[in-house]
Amino acid sequence: MTPYRAWGIAFAVLGVLAFSLRPILIKLAYAAHPVSAVTLLFLRMVISLPFFAAVAWWLRGRSPALTGRDWAGIAALGILGYYLASFLDFLGLQYVGAGVGRLILFLYPTLVLLLSFLFLHKRPAWPEIAALVLSYAGIALVVAQQVGATPAGRLFLLGAGLIFGGALGYAIYLVAGSAMVKRVGSMRFTAYSMLFAPVPAVLQFLWLEPLSALEMPGQVWSYVLVLATVCTVLPIFLVAEALRRIGANEFALIGAVGPVSVAVTSAVGLGEPFTWVQAVGGLLVILGVLLVTLKRS
Repeated sequence: MTPYRAWGIAFAVLGVLAFSLRPILIKLAYAAHPVSAVTLLFLRMVISLPFFAAVAWWLRGRSPALTGRDWAGIAALGILGYYLASFLDFLGLQYVGAGVGRLILFLYPTLVLLLSFLFLHKRPAWPEIAALVLSYAGIALVVAQQVGATPAGRLFLLGAGLIFGGALGYAIYLVAGSAMVKRVGSMRFTAYSMLFAPVPAVLQFLWLEPLSALEMPGQVWSYVLVLATVCTVLPIFLVAEALRRIGANEFALIGAVGPVSVAVTSAVGLGEPFTWVQAVGGLLVILGVLLVTLKRS
């Protein structure tokens, strides 16, 4: 293996693990202090903004030049793919365990496949259809044990639905932005879209929360700082470089490390239940998503 590919694999593993820490840190913040999803998302967006602004400034002046329509599209997709999808995920994690939440979010490639079929008329092959059945059968196994008529069961279902909505928002972002990414480049598209995503998060915080909501223990602030830097900024650039070095197929295989690591970490560190039924369901989801991702790549 050449050093170039070896570094690509290392970047991919680090990026996936860094991103997978996100639900763990969110759950820890919720447990340590009565902080709202609105406040957490606001802080994550504001703290990460200078990093993306620096990258956007560094990439300025590159061709092709962006038109007003391009900027409008980037703004809309940034708000959808980073603000709305993240906010739904943050809300859902109030009611759903980190491991289950990460598994539901991991379904987004299957949603990309379905959206491509519905709106881009890309007909899925039979192996992809089988992979979809496999993935959603796995999710049904994972959530079946916790859904019920009790208040806790209804809240779990609400949380799962919110996180699935976040996965759908991110899938729409990927499908709608695919043509623009090819034209302007993935790094420039990501950096520019992240300049617009904090705007609704800031307005939402100022409207819904008092400034006293920022009076939090140092422990929660440490979670927030890691969430905004190690789990947001760092993995985006690591994954971009990994994709450049090893390609989408190999990265898709490494991406399966994400839900597995969260499931193990949440079971050990957060005391979340991890039964054999959830393990089988999780394995079905991962296999189904990998089949979809590898086929499309």
